[in-house]
Amino acid sequence: MIKLFPRYLASFILLVFLQVFILNNIQFSGYINPYIYVLLILALPFETPKWLLLIIAFTLGLTIDLFSGTVGMHSSATVFMAFLRPYILKVISPRDGYESETLPQLRYYGANWFIRYAVILILVHHFFLFFIEVLRFSDFFATFARVVLSSIFTIILVLISQYFYRKDTRR
Repeated sequence: MIKLFPRYLASFILLVFLQVFILNNIQFSGYINPYIYVLLILALPFETPKWLLLIIAFTLGLTIDLFSGTVGMHSSATVFMAFLRPYILKVISPRDGYESETLPQLRYYGANWFIRYAVILILVHHFFLFFIEVLRFSDFFATFARVVLSSIFTIILVLISQYFYRKDTRR
């Protein structure tokens, strides 16, 4: 994990930059808000300790909150996503378990596994984020539409990003 620190720090900075300066300015009729920064939590190694996962998620969410002017919404949604990640990984694990020296990426476990993994965690994140944003269930269907549409757009961005990882990188 220590030798991967510079790579994940660079990813942290790049994803925060993309989110704050580009994607936060994209809104299609108020229903589609892409959140690519969740890719960092999705891409962390399987062996990441739970406590470190939560600290990274909190730091990532807090950074987005500071730049976006949202008071803890991204922090709480990202921590919730990180909290559920080990359980989701356990539920969708391959029959033989996860191979050592692999990462939760499309090229290691295939499109079917990665899409299930990404869809579940992105939906959890977006559902939590958008419902904490409105803090009421009176606009349930409008908020649910935002969750679904934003999740679809975020999933597409995450899938596209999987093709930017170098083919020769092994941990």
